[in-house]
Amino acid sequence: MEKLQVGEVTITWLNGGVTHLDGGAMFGVVPKPLWSKKYPCNDNNQIELRTDPLLLQVEGQYILIDAGIGNGRLSDKQKRNFGVTEESLVEQSLGELGITPDDIDWILMTHMHFDHACGLTKWDGDTLVPTFPNARIVTSQIEWDEMRAPNIRSRNTYWKENWEAIKEQVVTFAEELTVASGVKMVHTGGHSDGHSIVVIESNGEVAIHLADLMPTHAHQNVLWVLAFDDYPMTSIAQKQKWIPYAIEKRAWLTFYHDAYYRALKWDENGEIVESILRKR
Repeated sequence: MEKLQVGEVTITWLNGGVTHLDGGAMFGVVPKPLWSKKYPCNDNNQIELRTDPLLLQVEGQYILIDAGIGNGRLSDKQKRNFGVTEESLVEQSLGELGITPDDIDWILMTHMHFDHACGLTKWDGDTLVPTFPNARIVTSQIEWDEMRAPNIRSRNTYWKENWEAIKEQVVTFAEELTVASGVKMVHTGGHSDGHSIVVIESNGEVAIHLADLMPTHAHQNVLWVLAFDDYPMTSIAQKQKWIPYAIEKRAWLTFYHDAYYRALKWDENGEIVESILRKR
């Protein structure tokens, strides 16, 4: 498991499973001859996308960023449609660190789409129960409201199976919420109306998790946004704000979906100056 130290905060990437989604959908209006130079696809035009939660260890607390695709949560048809070749091994990853799901204090849900939220619950016989029963699950109020009452477009990704069992654990916020020293969630909108990012600042070091505003390193161009984005112009505006901020602060940019990079830093010319590669 790859690790990153940001001041007093330790970040470890867990194994949350993998999907293979259509490259055109992941890069929106960008022509394939352009995006495929940055991020390869298979013969079905699908690109590999991890769904790997980030475990933060800070001040004796265990904090997850997102929850993976879960295990046994998708039907065979869904696994085929979403290109799932590996389901979540989050519990096993935690076990290798001497941690159990009961030890998780917070889960920071950047948004509640299925590929981020299925791991919140698991089957106990015929009943879905919380995977992390002692955790407070944080998401924006906007996201939580739409999760429970999706519209005609979003109902394909906001599933009652992913919220009914954990509703008593949910904590919501409006604009920003600090959950531990130097760790805060910031509502951005864009990918979804309630989408949020995570900003980590500790001992003068900074990491920014832009979640699905920038799902992979290949989405560096602010105009390269997803066809899945509900509000693409908001995504663009937020990338225009946060990518220069990260460069100015010499911050790490961390990824949940990227199959190649766990984290990286860009300089003013957009060149990678530091990186953590995913072990493949």
